[in-house]
Amino acid sequence: MAKSASESVRERTFQHQNRLPPLPVPTLDGSLNKYLDAVRPFASDGEFKATLDIVEKFKDGVGKELHQKLLQRAGARRNWLEEWWLDTAYLEVRVPSQLNVNFGGPGPYLEHFWPPAEGSSLQRTSIITWHTLQYWDLLRTERLAPQKANQTPMDMDQFRMLFCTCKVPGVKKDTIRNYFKTESEGPCPSHLVVMCRGRMFTFDALYDGRILTPPEILRQLSYVKERCDGESEGDGVSALTSDDRTRWAKAREHLISIDPHNKTILETIQSSLFVVSLDETKPYSTPENYTNLTVAALTGDPTIRWGDKSYNSISFSDGTFGSTCDHAPYDAMVLVSMCWYLDEQVRATEGKWKGSDAVRRMPPPEELLFTVDEKVVGDINHAKQQYLESTQNLQIVCYAFTAFGKTAIKQKKLHPDTFVQLAMQLAYYKLHHKPGSCYETATTRRFYHGRTETMRPCTQEAVDWCKAMMDPASDVKARRRAMLSAFNKHNDLMSEAQEGKGFDRHLLGLYLIAKEEGRPTPELFTDPLYSRSGGGGNFVLSSSLVGYTTVLGAVAPMVLHGYGFFYRIRDDRIVISISAWKSSRQTDAAALFNSFSSSLHELLHLATTSRL
Repeated sequence: MAKSASESVRERTFQHQNRLPPLPVPTLDGSLNKYLDAVRPFASDGEFKATLDIVEKFKDGVGKELHQKLLQRAGARRNWLEEWWLDTAYLEVRVPSQLNVNFGGPGPYLEHFWPPAEGSSLQRTSIITWHTLQYWDLLRTERLAPQKANQTPMDMDQFRMLFCTCKVPGVKKDTIRNYFKTESEGPCPSHLVVMCRGRMFTFDALYDGRILTPPEILRQLSYVKERCDGESEGDGVSALTSDDRTRWAKAREHLISIDPHNKTILETIQSSLFVVSLDETKPYSTPENYTNLTVAALTGDPTIRWGDKSYNSISFSDGTFGSTCDHAPYDAMVLVSMCWYLDEQVRATEGKWKGSDAVRRMPPPEELLFTVDEKVVGDINHAKQQYLESTQNLQIVCYAFTAFGKTAIKQKKLHPDTFVQLAMQLAYYKLHHKPGSCYETATTRRFYHGRTETMRPCTQEAVDWCKAMMDPASDVKARRRAMLSAFNKHNDLMSEAQEGKGFDRHLLGLYLIAKEEGRPTPELFTDPLYSRSGGGGNFVLSSSLVGYTTVLGAVAPMVLHGYGFFYRIRDDRIVISISAWKSSRQTDAAALFNSFSSSLHELLHLATTSRL
């Protein structure tokens, strides 16, 4: 992938955009049947009968009207969901983004040329920043190869949101500011923002039209570090981005009202390529245990990252790396694509700069100094306190399961992602003695501006298999039959979701039309089974395959008694990050990892003994 990313390709990055098909609207019957299928594992017979009646009534009544209106909306735009999804999933959400919405993760470079090492931080940061700027240049010049799934072009629009992008808080709803332009579209901001010890600096990543070399970037970073080490800490204004959205919006309005220069600084941060955070901590990690690094990336010092920025590159003082990103403008696969490219480049160059050490004469970084008053200082302290309390409540484990990986699973002719998902279902079932409503991300990027659809892995077939595995009277044949049935069901649902035939986004659309028209909420959405099965953002297991690369990340759980479960699958290992809230007495991330490890062994053993 890295090779195809950096080669001079005939296809331009965004050339297929106008030819992508519009996002389809599934049939009402199809979606409602899928919904009934999905709630079955969480219902008694009586409850299911009641829900069946509600669904029938909805289908023949208000649901039919809402569906017709949704079809009209879809006829007038290429993606009927895009604006709604951005608003309801991200921009209208009022809880603090930095912990509840953002995603983050560890840099994989410690697995090869960059193990933790004292005194290596700035040198490595200059190199990784240079490679990141090369990726920006590939996007600017549209030389990044468009991604495809089996020769079908995927939507690349989200890649425009990786650089020069920032969320801006509003009292009721946030907005996204995107300043990125391709070369053919015109000039694009080219400055970086560096944060260190509560202070902010900026410098241009271009000089005389050419990207700064690692030795030149190193000089600029060294200037910032020396200033920050030799002088007192800054006000830490960036901590405001970690607060509740409405509080942050009001604090921002006040900040602008006391000095117009503050607005200029905010614009500088918003339009910057990305933020480089110089973090003084040393979250020691290894290829088998990424926990400290993942925790630090997601919950680290709020005064040195801008929570609303689409990309904060975090450089720790032991030469390791992490990131935290706003989820609103793009999904994690965009960052994964770039980080995989970065990892390949670091490997190819053995983590060294092999070019010229010459440094051109250029102006030093400029400090961005906000004017603050007592109210701003109070707002900063409140934000820091709130952030500290909430981050201390998040439990994260990030371990490698090293007994086997993709190679062994594929030898059994099983899909690796489905294998992991079923092992996760079994792990939860063993730990909690009940099925766990589950969300797995399915991509809809084969459609114009497509993002994601919900695939629900906790099928009746998966639950039947879990029960068979827990039943001592169940023999290998019965378990194997149940397993194959669960695999087939999962694979079918995932394919359908990727083809735009999922049901969760469809139901959301129907719900939002009713809301926009001022209608009462249809009974389908107030039925207890709707939320118990995960509807309305109530999934107990929020999961995602991050890919088959070296890149992993994590997100907080959706609900109090839930888990975040994210994984990457390599030939010889599976690396998993699990999050849980400490305030829940029902959940424990470490216990789920242990249960998951044993479930992986059980599933492979079953696949082996049943001679698949």
